[in-house]
Amino acid sequence: MKSAVKQEVLGLNGDEAVAYAAKQSDIDVVAAYPITPQTIIVEKLSEYVANGEVNTEFMCTESEHSAMAACLSASATGARTFTASASAGLALMHEMLFVTSGCRAPVVMAVANRALSAPLNIHGDHSDTMAERDSGWIQIYAENAQEVYDSIFQAFRIGEHLDVQLPVIVGLDGFTLSHTLENVQVLPDDIVKKFVGIRQLPTVLTHEGKTVPYRLDPSNPMTMGPVAMPNYYFEFKRQQEEAMRNALKVIQQVHEEYAQLSGRRYGDGLLEQYRLEDAEIVVVCLGSTGGTVKTVIEELRAEGVKAGLLRIRAFRPFPVEGIVKALGKAKAVAVMDRSMSFGGNGGAVCSEVRHALYDVQFHPYVADYIYGLGGRDTSPSQIRKIYEDLRKIVQTKHVDEPIKYVGLRE
Repeated sequence: MKSAVKQEVLGLNGDEAVAYAAKQSDIDVVAAYPITPQTIIVEKLSEYVANGEVNTEFMCTESEHSAMAACLSASATGARTFTASASAGLALMHEMLFVTSGCRAPVVMAVANRALSAPLNIHGDHSDTMAERDSGWIQIYAENAQEVYDSIFQAFRIGEHLDVQLPVIVGLDGFTLSHTLENVQVLPDDIVKKFVGIRQLPTVLTHEGKTVPYRLDPSNPMTMGPVAMPNYYFEFKRQQEEAMRNALKVIQQVHEEYAQLSGRRYGDGLLEQYRLEDAEIVVVCLGSTGGTVKTVIEELRAEGVKAGLLRIRAFRPFPVEGIVKALGKAKAVAVMDRSMSFGGNGGAVCSEVRHALYDVQFHPYVADYIYGLGGRDTSPSQIRKIYEDLRKIVQTKHVDEPIKYVGLRE
């Protein structure tokens, strides 16, 4: 797809791509605390601020919990707000993630996905964001540095949409993407500024009977996130679910608009389908693993094997209808989980994919593959073995091992 504007190619790692995109997004406030492998994002943004390249307030807080509290406060005043975190830092934010989404503050956060302790591990898996999948944040996972860059702009547009008003996580695999240099096509500053636009605020009715923008403003006093007793709390949570449902369409709309501008498209914004038209055996995954799977698929296709990939780009909101439709012709599906749900009979992604397929009259066999924990490498040969397992399942019409562990010493 051809771009509507001329773009420059820069050599950026995933973290630098995040920082560059955030700089171009005309952000008002950054509040963050550094943690590997996210640190480069915060460092670069602090450089942009110190050099006067952006008109942004930078706050280096004493902890990630404080960073999210500061982001919520800034966003509540109407500021476009950004932060970044990973692993234990994200876990320390846990309480404030729920508060931020509950206050309908559209903060954008990049997460350089990293394993959680113990034992201590600084490398990439999805344990951190999967632990926050029910915190009320939209979650988008990128395959490469280019998609990371593109997704930051879309995240602001999605989260700030008047039908959504929710915070957004953009996930990039720690070290695999965060520290790997790639060619990234970047848009001109003025084009980005026009695409992202000025943050729009919904209007609300105050206790004084005024209709005013939803923000903390001494001229128009209001309360956000107050005590809600049993007679009110439930309705607030239902509104958040409604916003998530609205986000399904908004993500697609924003993605399509960006595709027309940049010339880059990632499926429909929710899901990316690769060689699925006639695929009989399909791998489902998130993040950078999709690139390796595509390479294996091309090898298998050359051998006459009808292999395909469904990469879930938006894990929250979970695109149930799209998944059901995409996997409608598959005979066997392998879901790759880069995190564990201890005692949960499989990983989070597999559980949700299987749940989505449960009511389909003719659904494929589904097997779960736990892989890459703590940054362990998953090779093309191991992914090929997954497809071989799927071919066997199709032949025998039976899943011998519903849960397998890829590359594990047992």
